[in-house]
Parts: sequence; structure tokens; C-alpha cells
Amino acid sequence: MYGFMTRMAEKYQLADNEYYTIHRWSVKHPEQFWAEIWDFCKIKYAKIYDEVVDDPQKMPGAAWFRGARLNFTENLLRRKDDHKAIIFWGEDTIRRELTYHELYDEVTKTAAGLRQLGVKTGDRVAAFMPNMPETIIGMLASASIGAIWSSTSPDFGTKGVLDRFSQIEPKVIIAADGYFYKGKKFSTQDKLKEILGDLQTLEKVVMVNYTGQLDLQAIPKSISWEDLSQPTNRELKFEQLPFDHPLYIMYSSGTTGLPKSIVHSAGGTLIQHLKELILHSNLDENQTIFYYTTCGWMMWNWFVSSLAVGATLVLYDGNPFYPGPDALLKMADELNINFFGTSAKYIASLEAAGIKPKEISGFDHLKVIASTGSPLLNESFQYVYRDWKEDVQLSSIAGGTDIISCFMLSNPTLPVYEGEIQCKGLGMDVDCFDDYGRSMVGKLGELVCKTAFPCMPIYFLNDAGGEKYFNSYFSDYPGIWRHGDNIVISSHGGITMYGRSDATLNPQGVRIGTAEIYRVIETMNEIEDSVVIGKREEGDEVVVLFVKLNIGYKFDKELENKIKSAIRTNCSPRHVPAIIKEVPDIPHTINGKKVEIAVKKIIHGEEVKNRDALANPESLEFFYDILK
Repeated sequence: MYGFMTRMAEKYQLADNEYYTIHRWSVKHPEQFWAEIWDFCKIKYAKIYDEVVDDPQKMPGAAWFRGARLNFTENLLRRKDDHKAIIFWGEDTIRRELTYHELYDEVTKTAAGLRQLGVKTGDRVAAFMPNMPETIIGMLASASIGAIWSSTSPDFGTKGVLDRFSQIEPKVIIAADGYFYKGKKFSTQDKLKEILGDLQTLEKVVMVNYTGQLDLQAIPKSISWEDLSQPTNRELKFEQLPFDHPLYIMYSSGTTGLPKSIVHSAGGTLIQHLKELILHSNLDENQTIFYYTTCGWMMWNWFVSSLAVGATLVLYDGNPFYPGPDALLKMADELNINFFGTSAKYIASLEAAGIKPKEISGFDHLKVIASTGSPLLNESFQYVYRDWKEDVQLSSIAGGTDIISCFMLSNPTLPVYEGEIQCKGLGMDVDCFDDYGRSMVGKLGELVCKTAFPCMPIYFLNDAGGEKYFNSYFSDYPGIWRHGDNIVISSHGGITMYGRSDATLNPQGVRIGTAEIYRVIETMNEIEDSVVIGKREEGDEVVVLFVKLNIGYKFDKELENKIKSAIRTNCSPRHVPAIIKEVPDIPHTINGKKVEIAVKKIIHGEEVKNRDALANPESLEFFYDILK
């Protein structure tokens, strides 16, 4: 980051190379900035672009790097040497490694196999896979042809997978026979057979024998991974395609209806990920990067792009607390991980389990701990610097599936402030708006982006007129991207997240981010989990809190008063719930996010259409009659 900032300050005669000077230049002059990123990140291409962007004020619809021809996989497979590309840990059962040379060979064989199956540019290849090397190999092979990739985690429910794959109409599915979790084997083959019966466009299923349970004859239209990836004399051919050629299909969470199928471009994904990995994350070819993720979460896509940097990727499949809560920490120490990516929930769970990482190791190689998925609590900042490592960069990052990247993220040139994301991303014209579209500093408002950026979705599937796309981001502030999150931007440029704005509480007309209440609740030993919603009553809204207690505690008037007092003291009287109820479980998506909107719908007698997007859909049943 330092080198890039100095170079830009000197080249464009900026007053200094302080970060926000460079940031202001990057959003004021997007043509210059993104051209510099193209060069700095050494994008591989067959044909250079004619122009960087036609109109950066055009949202949606700005066209980026017209005339360019490139291939996503070619950019990720720049290395072909014996440097480690992938280290795979399947809980405590499986260990594998691949060099960049071996990875290139595997992609070559798999791409040849896919071509023999008739896969061509524009076809869809879907994966129902754990986070394992074959998933990455399949994606790279698919993208080398110009096919469009989409993946879900094998712990998704049948309906959740069908709601996604039925929209994209895949020609080929790559699937594992099962997965490991907490030391147990789970077969996905019965689930897979149900899914395949409803996919009319499907021509072939490629099965990976991961857990040793594969029954190939039981799966219609199936071949084995070994049959697909036969040795070949063919060279790996990289189809040279436009910058905006579709690469990935991602999905909205789908907790309140059918998931939206969001299509991202190869060029936009590549240039944004390289900017974030090289500049904001300070990643280089000598580092080892880990992110705990399933291949159904956009962090998988972000993480895999680290191959373009030449780094070593550590994949982990399974429960992060198996065989003990220190499992990933011991792995990080053994593998000398430099970048440790996880969720805010994982960090909070470590602390709750009484784990002090510094007692395991000094983590001499660890430079960055990244956290996303939900706002990182102040207490988690304190925990990391007190009990993990004092000189690490704690990087809370935020963006999402919608942009397959970040609006706000880490910065090796800036200090870390407790409770804050360090900065707006370079080239991302981020602001905080009130209801009238006025910019605010130090006040709670909507996360917006005021000018176009290359990794915006190119379109939604089944949205010929673009109405779903427009209504998702642009209906509130015309020509401005509204992301749907509540934030506060501090006077020094840091950003604090306060949860989804569509789940915002609004008692007596005062806007309250749900994360403000969670920050208090999650410090209480009695409470394992919680969800807070606003309930409409007589033209107003009251705050309702549902809590799941830790073992050994009971919900009584004393605890209720303690919760209210803590919220009143740490937040305000308006934050205090009018109603607090105990429930056996709190609903979460498979990626670990609380589903406030689904609970709110149930409380108001509305239908929750897609339960299979949840990790624990049965938990919704607890809320139907709870307030009657």
C-alpha cells in the first residue's frame, strides 16, 4: 500500500500520500485510478482495453474496460512452479498439498474433461461441494473455458439448493459424496438424488469420493472425478473473453423469499480482488492465507483469488471447534499462517470458550486477523489484542455477496480503532446518508456508494428488464447504490457497522441499529445467543428481544431486569426492549448470520418462504405463538 500511495502522489502531484488524499483522488478520478490498478496488479490480457469506463456516474449500467480480452483462470494460474498453492485440512482426518505446478496440471485435465462433456463458453457449471481442492480445480477449469460457475455448501437443504440451481440451469454439477463435521461422516447422496430430479438441463454429474461413501451407480448421469480428469495431451486453453463476461453466480441469503441470482463479471471480480488482496491486505507470494469459509459464501470466491497473487492457500473443511476449540489456532501455528480470516462469531466464541491463543503460540508469522459476516464487537477487539497477539492487524471488513468484495476493509498504513473498520476501499465512493440523501459524519445512516465501480453485478438472472436489480440498490436514492446496512463514519474515516438497515429498529421514530443491542447482550455470561426485532404496535414500533441462555442459567425477572439495565446503561432508554422472551434456539443462515427479518415476518403473521437458507430452520417454529 505504501508504495502504491507514494507512486500515485508523485505521478498525479497530490499534496501528500496520506491515505484519504489518495482515496479522494481514486473516487474523483476513477478512470485514472482503475487504469493504475490494472497496471499495478499486472492483469494478464490478450487485448488491452479501449477505455476504462464510459460513465462513472451511470448506476446501474456503467461499462468497464471495453475492448479488453482476458481470462480469469489465466490470471490465477500465473505460477507453474513447485511453490505450494494449496494446503488442505479436512478436520483431523485428511491432509493434502498441491504445488502450483500440480494445480496447473489438475486444471488442465479437468478442463479437458469438461470440454469432452460438451461444456462451452456461457454454459453453467454448478458445485455441491465442501471447501476442498477439487472445488477450486473445478472452478478454474470451468472459468478457463468461459463457463459460469456457481457453488453451494453440501449442508444446504434440498429446497435451498434447488431454489438456487433451478434458476441457473446447469449443464454439469460437480458434487462430493458427503462431508465431515465434528468427526462424523455425512452422506449427501440421497439429497443429491432429490436435487437432480428437478434439474431438466443437467447432462452430467461428476462425483468426488471424499468420505469413502460413494455409490456411483445410485446417482443418475454420473461419472467419477477420476473419469473426468484423465491425463491428456491437450494444452490448457484460456478462452479470451470480454471484461464483463460472466464468471460467478452468487445468491442473496433468501431468508425472505426466493434467492436473487446475482451475476458477477470475470474482469470486475479479478481487478477488485487483486486491489483488496495486494493493497488493503498486503498479501504477497511469500505469504500463507487462510479463510474459514464454505464454498457457498462469497468469502470463498474472494479467498481463492489469492492464487493470482501467488500466495499459499489453506483450506479447511469441517467444524472449526473440532476436535477442540483451539483446532484452527493450532493449525495456524503449525502452518505459519500469515493471514487468518474468520467470522466475528468465531472470535466471540473463542473468548466465550475461555481460549487464550497466546498460550498456544506467539504466532510469530501472523500479520493479519480478518473478520467479517457481522459487526465485530468492541470486546472482540479487546480480546484479540489482550489474549491473542498485540502487534497483529485486526481487520474487520464489510461488503458482501452483492459486490463479491468489500466497501470497507483493512489498511496496513492506518491505525486500528476499537469497534471500527479501518477505511473505505480505494475506488469505492462510500458515504453515509440520512433518509433525505444528505451526507453525515458521526451519525447513524445508510451505507451508500455514490459512483460506479467495476465489481458491480452485471445483471440478475430472470430479470430481463433489470427491475429486480434496480429495486435492490437504486430505488431509494436514484443513481446511488444503497447497500442496506446501517453505518457511522467517524471524523477520522473509520466505519462502525450497525447491522442491516432493513432490520433497523425504529421505536418512537428513532433509528436504532440492532448491533448496538447485540454489543451489550453478547458480553453477558448468561446469554448464548439472541435476536432483536421491531414489532409494530398502534402506529409505533416496540423493541422485542429473544434470548437463548447458556446451560446452567434460567430466565426469570431478575435476569430480565439485568438485561434491561445493561442495555439502558450502555445504550439508551429507547434501546431497552419492551418485551424479552426466552427461546430454545436462534435462527441463523448457513453462513452464520442472524435472520432478524424472518423472525420479524413470523411475529407479524407473514410468510417466510425459504427456510432451507437457514442452518437451523426448525428454530423458526419457536416464534409463531410466542407473543400471543
